[in-house]
Amino acid sequence: MPRLSPPSPALPVDRVAPAWLAWLGFVVLCNGAGILSALVGTDASLYATLVRPSWSPPGWLFGPAWTALYTMMGSATYLVWRRTEGRPRRQAMTVFAVQLALNVSWTPVFFGLQRYGLALIVIGAVLVAVIVMMIVYGRRVRTAGLLIAPLAAWVGFASALNAAIWWLNR
Repeated sequence: MPRLSPPSPALPVDRVAPAWLAWLGFVVLCNGAGILSALVGTDASLYATLVRPSWSPPGWLFGPAWTALYTMMGSATYLVWRRTEGRPRRQAMTVFAVQLALNVSWTPVFFGLQRYGLALIVIGAVLVAVIVMMIVYGRRVRTAGLLIAPLAAWVGFASALNAAIWWLNR
């Protein structure tokens, strides 16, 4: 009877686990980070009590929007992770990690601390990080960069909304 040994680290992921499982891991990581951020020090009912601009979306829209955006982010990150290796992969994953950490930090600052000016600075950093991620991903895997474009647009919109809320609630 032959001895079973663990798969070699040099084997591609599809020989170790199905590709869809790796994709699912990235999607769960991104959505899980978003959910964790929303649970830490967040009072979601606060949004309804704020003075908001007339163009602000209803509160119920944010959950589905972020779920879709985090799913696209996870999919894009999977594509880059899957189709690159070595230094380009490490650079892309570093950009991803920095962007995700900044992204996750905004919710507790805005909702938990209710520091709208500080949240505006954080979301500005998020926007820069998302744009950098879109460029880095797009240079490695064009489809991945395109999957990040809606996130960049949404964070740009959210930045404008954050600025308006900060101004109206000073």
